[in-house]
Amino acid sequence: MNYALLICGDESAAAHAEDGCGGWDVEMERRGVMRGGAGLRPPAEATTVRVRSGEVLLSDGPFSETKEQIGGICLIECEDLDEAIEIAAKHPAASYGTIEIRPMLTFPAEH
Repeated sequence: MNYALLICGDESAAAHAEDGCGGWDVEMERRGVMRGGAGLRPPAEATTVRVRSGEVLLSDGPFSETKEQIGGICLIECEDLDEAIEIAAKHPAASYGTIEIRPMLTFPAEH
């Protein structure tokens, strides 16, 4: 099963992000569950795109005004949700922010 781990935190989490994953990523690569991922630039650098009535509308900043913002994403492949929870709980960000686990949609291969 494929999952996206959305690494979230408030503005104070930025200080922790500079520490990286503290070896978590190395362990997950060794286990063979990492499929990709990346840290994100601060929400203030985001551009949000909407199309309404055929018109492209742009706004600066993130889509929603919340205290917590997505700071990164990890893509993992594991046996089930229980394993995904175990993996997410080991991520350093779980100790100062939140990690949202989302099952990824699968689409049939086109022929």
